[in-house]
Amino acid sequence: MPDGTNKPKKGRKFDQVLEGARQVFMSDGFEGASVDDIAKAAGVSKATLYSYFPDKRYLFMQVAKTECARQADHAIETIDMDAPVRKVLNDIAVEMLDFITSQFGKRIFRICVGESDRFPELGREFYESGPMMIRNRLVEFFQQAVGKGELAIGDFELAADQFHELCKADLFPRMVFNMADEFTTAEKQRIIDGAVEMFMARYGV
Repeated sequence: MPDGTNKPKKGRKFDQVLEGARQVFMSDGFEGASVDDIAKAAGVSKATLYSYFPDKRYLFMQVAKTECARQADHAIETIDMDAPVRKVLNDIAVEMLDFITSQFGKRIFRICVGESDRFPELGREFYESGPMMIRNRLVEFFQQAVGKGELAIGDFELAADQFHELCKADLFPRMVFNMADEFTTAEKQRIIDGAVEMFMARYGV
């Protein structure tokens, strides 16, 4: 696929192409994914695939954005935002870490960072569809908790950033520098427990 800045158009086979691309990107990675394999997995012709996504990077980016949105929707459906603050923070952290440390989450991050110099819009779109979405959801929850007298926060955006970073302690650097590729539930829960405790020590009422 040629490099470019064309935006994908919508059509009746749009979702079909995305699902086929997701399967191939998951199994072969970005560089290993071929146009032929994506078209075959999607059950469409190469001409149809090109008509939607003339650029492979934007196809990957659309897959990444769709997956981030799916994860966000899943979190909303499964997390009881009216539960005690500690329980909500724990559940949010579990969702975040599960996605960040997943094979797909790692590939999204590495591709967007690797391509961000030549295609800065990819990095920007990834941030807006992933980290920024998480940040906004955290801010909304914090505002509600403050309104109910459960938290005391002055700078909601800073508090959201702090909690997000606390949840990545130790695991994220090890993952980025290829020191570890997978983490056990116990390893992740250790980080989550520490993040919640530290956050509540600062902002809990």
